[in-house]
Amino acid sequence: MTDCGRKNLRLIFPQWQGGNNESYYFGSQLLAWLAPTEKGVTAEVDVASPAGVVLENENGIVGRSQVVSQLKRARNVISEHNPDTLVTLGGDCLVSLAPFSYLVEKYGEKLGVLWVDSHPDVMTPDHFSHSHAHVLGALLGNGDADLTRDISHPLAPEKVMIAGIHDALEHEAAFIAERGIATCGPDEVRQGGQAVMDWIKRENIQYLAIHLDLDVLDPAMFRSVLFARPGRGQHDFGDAAEGRVAIADVIQLISNASAAAETVGLTVAEHLPWDAINLKKMLGSLPLLR
Repeated sequence: MTDCGRKNLRLIFPQWQGGNNESYYFGSQLLAWLAPTEKGVTAEVDVASPAGVVLENENGIVGRSQVVSQLKRARNVISEHNPDTLVTLGGDCLVSLAPFSYLVEKYGEKLGVLWVDSHPDVMTPDHFSHSHAHVLGALLGNGDADLTRDISHPLAPEKVMIAGIHDALEHEAAFIAERGIATCGPDEVRQGGQAVMDWIKRENIQYLAIHLDLDVLDPAMFRSVLFARPGRGQHDFGDAAEGRVAIADVIQLISNASAAAETVGLTVAEHLPWDAINLKKMLGSLPLLR
């Protein structure tokens, strides 16, 4: 479906503290440079450079004070522009919190959230101290008070579809099952995601907010994700599920979904362009350049 002349805001949000990884900062900047020319207005959420910054665990969340203040700034920017549609270029996954909560308020029960990710992002500080893994849970009204405080209209579980998920951890699987959240595994995504189309029809979804975590992509085929970090050890990421789909699979899935409901929100998150990051560092150490 077309945008029908809607007012669009492109939000550049280089938040890195939610994933406690400074590389998300440059990843967001590069993503903004790579993206097609904007349609509408572009604004950036002010995020301090990570150079020399060490984050502390503040009552269960690493970098809590920075994350909370940045979420407030993001809400203020969005409110100032009052857009009909929102594109967010992150940054870690938590960048979807303010934009998607805004869209839930704006479109209500007609909005569905398509969460394209290997992980459900429904943890709390009891499970993990990095708040980028808390974001979908917070949108549903569950989790830390600092993240849910401004969720005036929690997302209904039946309005969520997680596509690309596999090997969920025990507490994640329990959360999904208890709330009846729809899911679609990598094999289904590769086949076009009919389960997503069925969900859109079943829940009478007219508008879509799509969260694309790039780590849904197979790190053997797309190298700018966490799991493709150069020099990684075999057990560096524990039991975290790694992506199993290709770019073409994701494009087809989102194309199919966008033909069935109007897309009013899109987040692209977790971009970690390791080669560009390392080349940038190398250039800074060369004579006549440094």
